[in-house]
Amino acid sequence: MRIAVTGSIATDHLMTFPGRFADQLVADQLHTVSLSFLVDNLDVRRGGVGANICFGMGQLGTDPILVGAAGSDFDEYRAWLDRHGVDTGSVRISEVLHTARFVCTTDADHNQIGSFYTGAMSEARQIELQSVAERVGGLDLVLIGADDPEAMLRHTEECRARSIPFAADFSQQIARMTGADIRTLLAGATYLFSNEYEKGLIESKTGWTEDEILDRVGQRVTTLGARGVRIDRRGEEPIVVGCAEEEAKVDPTGVGDAFRAGFLSGLSWGVSLERAAQIGCMLATLVIETLGTQEYTLRRNDFMDRFTKAYGDDAAAEVRTHLK
Repeated sequence: MRIAVTGSIATDHLMTFPGRFADQLVADQLHTVSLSFLVDNLDVRRGGVGANICFGMGQLGTDPILVGAAGSDFDEYRAWLDRHGVDTGSVRISEVLHTARFVCTTDADHNQIGSFYTGAMSEARQIELQSVAERVGGLDLVLIGADDPEAMLRHTEECRARSIPFAADFSQQIARMTGADIRTLLAGATYLFSNEYEKGLIESKTGWTEDEILDRVGQRVTTLGARGVRIDRRGEEPIVVGCAEEEAKVDPTGVGDAFRAGFLSGLSWGVSLERAAQIGCMLATLVIETLGTQEYTLRRNDFMDRFTKAYGDDAAAEVRTHLK
């Protein structure tokens, strides 16, 4: 399967302030705050949901196609993704804007002050999926991830118009979307991804019940945190898959993206939905054990040993034939 992943491309600039923000604030001067914090360290991490998902798929050897917008400062990030098996040929490079960026400072009490610069992400709406399909010889599935809202709508509408199967994955953008937007973006989706909280928010905002949503999508994939994942289909028994045992819980950031990477890779290999969910859960476990969304390394033998322990010999034998 040729799978394209549309979604944000960004870098995170994370700093640590050894003091407390509260100690620097003067109660009667909050209307005219002007502060500068001397920080101890700067950690720059690659991120963005589209890039994170593609990185995971690249680790599994499934040749994902990244579709998104970045700035002229993307060269180093592009080289990283190219080295890790991601097709970046459909990334639009802005002539005037930088790659999206999250800048955040955390104090000793874990309070945070952050800013998100959307930058070139706003140009994702100018990308036409047809040109992507022509470049790679057709598309079998498009995951429409969190991105510029106009881009998400355009890509969804184009998938419908061109009869390209698509997966709806609102993620961080669901908070700002109206019920009408959500109804437009999920109708006709082959897969609908969300976590458990987002699932309730989708139902609340659309005014549709769970059954009414299942009437409009093929499969509904809901991640349940430490309890794994549940896949619902109209008229079918749900598929529930538990998480693989983790060795440490370091950082949950990017775990959902990793699950999607594993699940989509399983679809690319043509395995069952249950098996695809198991692959997703195993990859998500690697990410929660690592600081950063793209800092983990998939070592085939270790991956398969842990996968076997979690899901059994038969499941492992099927996955082993696909894993490069």
